[in-house]
Amino acid sequence: MIIHGKNLNRSASLIAIKGERFLSLKKGLLVGSLSGLVVGLFFGCFIASQRIHDLQSQVENMERNMLPLRSLADARGILVGTAVSATPLRNEALYAETLSREFNILTADNAMKFESIHPAQNLYLFEGADAIVSYAEANNMKVRGHTLVWHNQLPSWISMGSFSREEWINILRDHITTVVSRYQGKIYAWDVVNEAVNDDGSLRDTVWLRNIGPEYLDLAFRWAHEADPNALLFYNDYGGEGLNQKSNAIYDLVNGLLDRGVPINGVGLQMHVSLEYSPSPQEVAENMARLSNLGLDVHITELDVRLELPVTEEKLAAQARIYQELLEVCLNVDNCKAFVMWGFTDRYSWISSFFRGYGSALIFDSSYHAKPAYYALWRCLLNSSFDQETSDGS
Repeated sequence: MIIHGKNLNRSASLIAIKGERFLSLKKGLLVGSLSGLVVGLFFGCFIASQRIHDLQSQVENMERNMLPLRSLADARGILVGTAVSATPLRNEALYAETLSREFNILTADNAMKFESIHPAQNLYLFEGADAIVSYAEANNMKVRGHTLVWHNQLPSWISMGSFSREEWINILRDHITTVVSRYQGKIYAWDVVNEAVNDDGSLRDTVWLRNIGPEYLDLAFRWAHEADPNALLFYNDYGGEGLNQKSNAIYDLVNGLLDRGVPINGVGLQMHVSLEYSPSPQEVAENMARLSNLGLDVHITELDVRLELPVTEEKLAAQARIYQELLEVCLNVDNCKAFVMWGFTDRYSWISSFFRGYGSALIFDSSYHAKPAYYALWRCLLNSSFDQETSDGS
């Protein structure tokens, strides 16, 4: 049994009960780094004169009794999640166990993309997507559907297709209606259109823009809403997280959709970043605020923080700071409702395949050991829960 949420008391102590064992974690709990990572425990007195291996043993014991991220996120009223691959979900117990323990929302990384789910004109394959949705339902997790309209990962019958404009419209309508209808009531939010804007603010040259025209955006959102009126509908993109030409264009795009009465509920900020490139937290907050003024929610949808190899303790500490700063931004604005990473273990990260010389981008290493970034998120959620309780006066 785990006690959390409203049971966090004003003395700023959190009780985690696991079996017959009690751990009282004071707000002064320190999460730090010592030979990888040492979590300092305060039981009203300081631990002193311990050997490093004894401290590490206590860390391992504490890890087994710590509240997971999802419990702290539930207490704070935010969704914290990850992208999920269907293959390890089915075949690797530790992957599935970690996923259900730590997160309350998931995104299908590839199983719902066009080439996976609609590989031939008259063929839909739902096995991978069904497995992810069923797993989420069994573990009381929400699902973000990703993605209905994109220029990448298209089957050849689309990328090399030759159809009339009317046929292209019917193809896209059929795809959106079929996929969204299948999961009606089971998907919390859909990334309806993904990456439709170039860095210079112009619309990306895609098969959909060329063959249907810019109105494909309006149509896609309308069809998705018709298929599942209760699902939240998002525009999702990278590189527009802060304030720049691209984020201005995204703002104008979604504002235009709203002006035309198109059903859209939010904007997804992908956040594929690195130590060399990470948007200013202040700019991210300002961008979220202006989207809030339009009445739109924001989700951080694909966060990872890649590191140049080899990895050092200093790089891991800097990575942890970025994760923490971005979560703090999300927690400090009213319209950021979800904080989702593009995977959770380095064992199944896309980074090494796409960014030569980089890796170690996620909060668990390839052996499912929590990294400093994990503890930075944990501490941030814990402190935020205490702060919220204090402000609520409960």
